[in-house]
Amino acid sequence: MELRHLRYFIAVAETRHFGQAAERLQMAQPPLSQQIRQLEAELGAELLARTTRSVNLTPAGEAFLTDARRILSTVEEAARRARRFADGKGGTLRIGLTGTASYTQLPALARLVKEQLPDVVLDIHTEMLTPAIELALAAGELDVGVLRPPVRDPALALRPIARETFVVALPDGHRLAAAERLTIGELRGEDFIMYPAGSRSVVRDAVVSACRAADFYPRVAHESAKTSTQLSLVAAGLGIAVLPESVRGIALAGVQYRAVTGAADVELALAWCRTGDSPLVAAFLATLEDNNIFLDPSYSGGLP
Repeated sequence: MELRHLRYFIAVAETRHFGQAAERLQMAQPPLSQQIRQLEAELGAELLARTTRSVNLTPAGEAFLTDARRILSTVEEAARRARRFADGKGGTLRIGLTGTASYTQLPALARLVKEQLPDVVLDIHTEMLTPAIELALAAGELDVGVLRPPVRDPALALRPIARETFVVALPDGHRLAAAERLTIGELRGEDFIMYPAGSRSVVRDAVVSACRAADFYPRVAHESAKTSTQLSLVAAGLGIAVLPESVRGIALAGVQYRAVTGAADVELALAWCRTGDSPLVAAFLATLEDNNIFLDPSYSGGLP
């Protein structure tokens, strides 16, 4: 039995007329009648009760019609899914996000995928530092990453998706919380909570550079690679944290945010391997392009 036999039978069953079914199938009537006979012989059951004036379904034909429709529907859906996967519109997209991007960019990206690439499943890795995302992309463990440029690996392509100023996270009752806006210089003498030294954190480097420009070096009381942990330490009154403004998306009891000036803006960029040929990544990038997620189409991330 072949799928065409099911299509032939369904056409006859729905029209109750061999001539009309043959016309629908764009074939001659005698071969259609012969194919239905072959199907009945293979099944060992009469599916159609034929007279000179009518064609009706037998009880076996009624039962077979239900199953035939179900089988064809399943096969057609499988074919559609296969085409979507081949076009990059289905599959599992592994995405890593750094720091506060886990809280701000992730919802927007996940919403786009759900709405426009419904057959794509996201495998999400959050609160990664940029160097870890670089390594995971190079090793093929991630498909795309949201990180903070610059990166060292020339095999990575970058497109910016956001530029951010800084805020300072203060514990409730802190002496500086009365001001709406602070300068980096006003943070002199405070205990800082930062990303680890040697982690190649772009945020840490920007904060240290800003402090030095204000003629002091931050006194680091605690370090953590996770933004959420840093904020928990702030809430506990163990220090302050200077972080990109997207951290405001994390509402945590005991923490207040204030704008801070004196530090250079930082970027968030989408990264992927230049040498990759994944239809899934291509479809994802095209979706972001269509929805104006990227800031600068000509951006190269400073790569050679």
